[in-house]
Amino acid sequence: MDHVELDIMAGRCWTELRWPLRAVPLPLRGLAQFDDAHARDKALYSTWLAEAYALAGEVEEAARVATRAVELAEGVASTRPGRRIEQVVSASPSVTGRCPRWPN
Repeated sequence: MDHVELDIMAGRCWTELRWPLRAVPLPLRGLAQFDDAHARDKALYSTWLAEAYALAGEVEEAARVATRAVELAEGVASTRPGRRIEQVVSASPSVTGRCPRWPN
């Protein structure tokens, strides 16, 4: 694990603990350095950033990140990112309505 993945995992932990203001900066910084060539992992990791934004009431940012996760997950063989995206988006109806790439 490198510093990028540590940021992402720490942000994931803060998100799971429902501390979105501590969570957001970490995956935001980590994902900025994470190459799109790793689409499955980047899509999956992005879901915790989207969830943290939703928890913080930043619905438009949550929808933007979720939409990007959907784009990254298209074409990957794994179903895990799609299931996680569905979990995050479905948990916040206000995000669902703003996520244009999400099948409502």
